[in-house]
Amino acid sequence: MDDLETRELRYFVAVAEELHFGRAAGRLGIAQPPLSRAIRRLEQRLGVQLLDRDRRGVALTDAGRVLLREARVALDAVAAAARRTRRAGDPKRPLVLATKAGASHELLRRLLDMLASEPGAAPIEVLLCEVGEQARLLRDGQADVALMHRPFDDFAGFDTEDLGVEGQVAILPAGHPLASCDQLTLADVSNVPDLPIARWPRLDGSYPEGPGPEVHTQSQLAQLVALGKTLLVIPASSRAWQWPEHVAVPVVDAPKVTTVIAWPQSSRSQEVAPLVRSAAGLRGGWGVVQVDHHAYGRR
Repeated sequence: MDDLETRELRYFVAVAEELHFGRAAGRLGIAQPPLSRAIRRLEQRLGVQLLDRDRRGVALTDAGRVLLREARVALDAVAAAARRTRRAGDPKRPLVLATKAGASHELLRRLLDMLASEPGAAPIEVLLCEVGEQARLLRDGQADVALMHRPFDDFAGFDTEDLGVEGQVAILPAGHPLASCDQLTLADVSNVPDLPIARWPRLDGSYPEGPGPEVHTQSQLAQLVALGKTLLVIPASSRAWQWPEHVAVPVVDAPKVTTVIAWPQSSRSQEVAPLVRSAAGLRGGWGVVQVDHHAYGRR
């Protein structure tokens, strides 16, 4: 059997994600009949049925689900190879560091200050992203390194260096009764009838069941807390985006969070190693954040 082509994989991913040949064809900018023929040829070459087709629509078979997962990885790797090659050919290119907006703010500030003072250090471009996006940015070559958090993020395929451990805080609407507490427990915040806890995505992108809103963007979440619609529990250092309408209260029994600098295991960038060494040099000096509730939370 011939090797699979990236064009075939792109066609299949579009159909598998849309579960509709017409929408997939529109997304790809091609007509529907050649797309249908291409998928049938792909099934014939692989010797398996990838899609169940009937009057009700299109559904993935077990084999189709496997190919969708593998095709995404393969297409990300091809895109990453192109991006890394282009950047390697530019001697003036900055290193791209991905981090969730508002996360590990003090560490990031100190790291950038340190690198700015070192002669010959590679320039750093900070790529701010939303929840859980750092792994994708590393895998598809849009970022060289990333600040991530254990146990929340996906570290498969990355080398890592732990940088600091910290507790978590609840971010609450300033007018809510819980905001007057000096500390809280997970039991205190997990079942508040008028303030359901926000739901964070799992590693596979799915969300746990619950009445609280799904977390998609930091701005969405900040607005919902300010409006008294939700509360959230986050690493203490991530409260840098806290609004005046918010209060941060330590959650004493929440799992500790480890901030990690991560980079692809396949990386051969000569600039990444000095960056990681600089970050490791800050280890422990920033991470364990003690929240002064009275000084920080109340306005």
